[in-house]
Amino acid sequence: MLAETTLPRTPRAGEGLAVEEVRQRVVGLDVRVPLLDGSQRPYINLDNAASTPAFWDVVETLDLFLPWYASIHRGTGFKSELATQAYDDARSLVGYFFGIDRASQVVIFVKNTTEALNKAARRIHLAEDDVVLISLMEHHSNDLPWRGQAQVVHAAVTADGHLDVEDLRRKFVQYGPRVKLLAITGASNVTGSLNPIHELAELAHQHAVPILVDAAQLAPHRAINLLPANNPGHIDFLVASAHKMYAPYGTGVLIGPRGAFEQDGPDYSGGGTVEIVTEDEVYWNSPPERDEAGSPNVVGAVAMATACRVLTEFGMDRLAEHEAALTRYTLTELSKIPGLEIYGDSDPARADQRLGVIPLNIKGLSHFLVASVLSVEYGIGVRNGCFCAHPYVLRLLDIPDPVAWSWRKQVISGVRAHLPGLVRISFGCYNSAEEVDWLVRALRNIARGEIAGDYEQDLASGRFQERSFRPELDEYFKL
Repeated sequence: MLAETTLPRTPRAGEGLAVEEVRQRVVGLDVRVPLLDGSQRPYINLDNAASTPAFWDVVETLDLFLPWYASIHRGTGFKSELATQAYDDARSLVGYFFGIDRASQVVIFVKNTTEALNKAARRIHLAEDDVVLISLMEHHSNDLPWRGQAQVVHAAVTADGHLDVEDLRRKFVQYGPRVKLLAITGASNVTGSLNPIHELAELAHQHAVPILVDAAQLAPHRAINLLPANNPGHIDFLVASAHKMYAPYGTGVLIGPRGAFEQDGPDYSGGGTVEIVTEDEVYWNSPPERDEAGSPNVVGAVAMATACRVLTEFGMDRLAEHEAALTRYTLTELSKIPGLEIYGDSDPARADQRLGVIPLNIKGLSHFLVASVLSVEYGIGVRNGCFCAHPYVLRLLDIPDPVAWSWRKQVISGVRAHLPGLVRISFGCYNSAEEVDWLVRALRNIARGEIAGDYEQDLASGRFQERSFRPELDEYFKL
């Protein structure tokens, strides 16, 4: 089942990706949802930056594994031994997928990227006067955890949302030896902007500073190789979530140098973290077990490893080529819609230099309303708002401080209706040109003012609800 610790052969360049084959291996693409006009149509998920559906391969592997599920480590029963082997194999497979340096790095299973970053912030030794360099494009999860440990300094972004590498260089010089870590996203969850993580690693290492890469967005879309520790461009720490990698079973990873997790005790203590406990002393377990307190999510680990295997089988380069072609086509078609503005890099010619994440607005319409109409009248799922990256979105929208302060006061008082934001389209490996055509048709109609429903806005949440559209959710699923 998971006994092999090698992944499938990576397809050679030039071997095209059969999108229909990929779609057949994704759960839920045949699900039909109700529309305002009384019809039903297949749901189009364009919110993959938030979470992806599961691969059927993952579901089927778990169906095979669950009859053998048991408590792992120290269990003497046959099922315990088999489950322990599956968990250990999963760790090896995930490490292989990211190209870890087995001699120096460990894979720690956690719940998700946010937990991984919080754990890293507590386990990387930082002092209050130390500086952690991040960028203005970071997700809040790669910002807030560091604020409680050290001084966070943001490197600037350009007007179109790219990292200002020269500003980052200046900040390394400005703060000198106080800089103890560079924590940077591999790809923006708002604009899809890609960061040159290995070049940034070289820059950090030139200043004797380790780098942590938030790969939550990058991992499902691009091949990642952490490189050996003796390579100047190697990645010291990496975090990622399985739920963005077609395995939504509550698992993520924190990968880092073994030595970083051998210092002091873990941030969570208890079962599984110790070798020996006396009334007066504790002898901690070795990494990675030291940082996996309690009964681990064996099922989630098996799911993540299976997803890594499937992505490798498809070929990360082929997935990137498909996504670039889809993004190129989408940007071209969206540019033809009057009143629609794309944020970030909107040039179709550079589609292969970014992820398929496209933020937009329609002039004169609330992002809350556009998202609701797409769902209610077209069966398209997107995300709108600030995407847990408030400073970055405000920079993209070029909102002056007085205006920003005004809406902050409104939100604090319980009114989100006027919160600035964007509508975000984000592709998965299975999305198709036909789905893009339906999206473009929908946005063109909305931009023309062709909205069939009668929508009212809830001031507290900002969401628009069509007055007569009240589908009974229990008819579709109920516990």
